[in-house]
Amino acid sequence: MKIAFFSAQAYDKQFFDQFNESLHFNIQYFETQLNEQTVQLIDEADAVCVFVNDVVNANVCTVLAQKGVSIIALRCAGFNNIAIDQAKQLGLKVCRVPAYSPEAVAEHAVAMLLTLNRKTHKAYNRVREQNFSLNGLLGFDLHGKTVGVIGTGNIGIAFCKIMLGFGCKVMAFDLIANKMLEALGVTYHPLIDIFKEADVISLHCPLNEQTHHLINEHTLHLMKKGVTLINTSRGGLIDTKAVIAKLKSGRLGNLGIDVYEQEEKLFFRDLSSNIIQDDDIQRLMSFPNVLITAHQAFFTNEALSQIAHTTLTNINTLLQQQPLTIKGALVV
Repeated sequence: MKIAFFSAQAYDKQFFDQFNESLHFNIQYFETQLNEQTVQLIDEADAVCVFVNDVVNANVCTVLAQKGVSIIALRCAGFNNIAIDQAKQLGLKVCRVPAYSPEAVAEHAVAMLLTLNRKTHKAYNRVREQNFSLNGLLGFDLHGKTVGVIGTGNIGIAFCKIMLGFGCKVMAFDLIANKMLEALGVTYHPLIDIFKEADVISLHCPLNEQTHHLINEHTLHLMKKGVTLINTSRGGLIDTKAVIAKLKSGRLGNLGIDVYEQEEKLFFRDLSSNIIQDDDIQRLMSFPNVLITAHQAFFTNEALSQIAHTTLTNINTLLQQQPLTIKGALVV
């Protein structure tokens, strides 16, 4: 059985080869993203394995079906980059990794929050230059602050628990309240209340038609002056130009993003010798109160091990025409 593996990095090969030792799939790794042009690289594959920035639109789905591919295996949780209706019509099975160490992403969100607040990245560089001044490094106590969490799936739950441990008041929004979190002290509120009351807002929701540009000029205007905004979910949740405007005006106090609207043109590549044409990312990087990481939140040994194991298990199970046993793994 053959798998065409797109957007392959060295660490992908390491973990997938390790877990493939018992399954003996023929995995063909492609460093390039899957899109309408690169889909032609596929030769007699039973499945394709894709990541967050691969483009699996209706045209790509059609070509996949024509080439005899039967499975689209996402090695991530989100599936907003897949033309689900077209895949279903063509009889393509779509599976994903619904949970892969949610603590990895939650802990990264907290790391970004702490770095922005206490400016440890700036302090590190200063001391290395023998500058021991504290001017410009002033932060605030997280203890007692109100933290708004938008989305309380597995990652949101992990983030809420950490913030409760810091002694924060945690307000949450989701379509369905989590009773376990409520028992721990998390309170659920309408989005508008979170925007108005939170000192820190962290996004942990999927990207869809309802959440696209959830953070926009209007919702940013509702927020407290000086609010800290963290996004480790999907770049499309934030209207980048609106955020830049609020950073310039001083209304947005800090911004930490591990994802970006146009990241497919930038992330997972070494562009250090290139002139980046994206003016928005360049503007964001110019702000002293903005921290950007390149979709790194998932990047732990535990998460990569779980991703490889679950993805290959999903493919093997579907090829044997058996039902997936992992809750939420089958999309269509």
